[in-house]
Amino acid sequence: MSTLSNKFKTFLHLFRKAITGGEHDYTQTPIDRAIFLLAVPMILEMSMEALFAVVDVYFVSRLHDNEAVATVGLTESLLTVLYSLAMGVGMGATAMVARRVGEKNLEAAKTAAAQAMIVGISLSVVIAFVGSFFAEDLLRLMGASEQLIANNSGYTRGMLTGNITIVMLFVTNGVFRGAGDASIAMRSLWIANAVNIALDPLFIFGWGPIPSFGVEGAAIATNTGRAIGVLYQLYHLHKGDGRIALRLADLRAKFDIIRKLVVVSAGGTGQVLLGPDSWIFLMRIISDFGDAALAGYTIAIRVIIFALLPAWGMANASATLVGQNLGAGSADRAEQSVWRAAFFNMIVMAIITVLFFSLASPILGLFTTDSEALSNGIECLKIVSLGYVFYSYGMVITQSFNGAGDTRTPTVISFVGFWLFQIPLAYTLAKVFETGPTGVYIAVSVAETLMAIAGIIIFRQGRWKAVKI
Repeated sequence: MSTLSNKFKTFLHLFRKAITGGEHDYTQTPIDRAIFLLAVPMILEMSMEALFAVVDVYFVSRLHDNEAVATVGLTESLLTVLYSLAMGVGMGATAMVARRVGEKNLEAAKTAAAQAMIVGISLSVVIAFVGSFFAEDLLRLMGASEQLIANNSGYTRGMLTGNITIVMLFVTNGVFRGAGDASIAMRSLWIANAVNIALDPLFIFGWGPIPSFGVEGAAIATNTGRAIGVLYQLYHLHKGDGRIALRLADLRAKFDIIRKLVVVSAGGTGQVLLGPDSWIFLMRIISDFGDAALAGYTIAIRVIIFALLPAWGMANASATLVGQNLGAGSADRAEQSVWRAAFFNMIVMAIITVLFFSLASPILGLFTTDSEALSNGIECLKIVSLGYVFYSYGMVITQSFNGAGDTRTPTVISFVGFWLFQIPLAYTLAKVFETGPTGVYIAVSVAETLMAIAGIIIFRQGRWKAVKI
């Protein structure tokens, strides 16, 4: 009993250290402990990111309007392109900052961080311009009805024009993750979500002098919450209580560094963009089967993302360990970190699969009372989650390539897996063989599983260890 008690106390001690943060040398800390200290805040961070979409669709679903829920789904599909770009820059920032921290060159790490922020700001300005003037056209391209566009396009416009809050959360947290300051990244998402949860019902349904904005209120709440999270990030960057301390004067463009960052980020952007872009096509296929099918798919995907993003937290921990250990000249330790992180991730995702099969109906029932939408959502959740054990390894392997600066390999895997396999298979099953939305769900599960297997095979060849950034 005393042994069990001591282990529990050790766990609590490590958990507190992971949450509160502090400087650790992840090139020397025992691998399992290093994974734990990085993964706990990163898992909580990614859970908070997933919570944005889940909270929004939950409160919007209380409007009992399938059009409003479908608008959130269509807009989120469009935003996945933005997420891809922001995550790509964040990946580049993580890889470059982690490599410099592993080399113990903190001045160069700060320079890489500053250039990543400049690239992120520039990107967000372009997206805001497009969203401001072309929100209705983008929804129309996604197959939205004219009635949906007329009633709800304000939500799409608000989310796109306020995209700087999304971009900077991803990019700046990429900097923190590369530096090993994962707890700061986590807390910025906690704060952003707390504000969003408080403001969502306020702006969606109205209260006192505040009018009801409907689905547009979700955009107001989300942008406000993210903006406060970004301010928290900037405060800590300026204060310098982590490894990276930035001042306004540091935000001067250094095009040689930007060029390197863009090269590393391009592959990351490409691979993440290829996946979400393919989901836009899947959403377009689903839309042909009616608003109820689209609403069910939208709700199920939110829950699926909520489960997968914490797993990405474990994968991000692996990326940081790979980058820092390669910087320290410890390639074998980097590889060991990857296999251990993948194993832990597999255990977590296996548990989630069992929960989804056991509790699919009550989980999705929180978001809709429409029987047809609920039926579609349950089927999607069960079929897609069948491949979770494989996804868990695939996510860690993908992020490990990125952490090493080898963003080209997972980009090629993504292109072949999503565009040459998943989309054609989904269309063939849904349309040619007339399986409807079920065929789309099957295509997602099969494609993700095969991509994970391909990634493992290539990773074992070890070419990623020789990448220079």
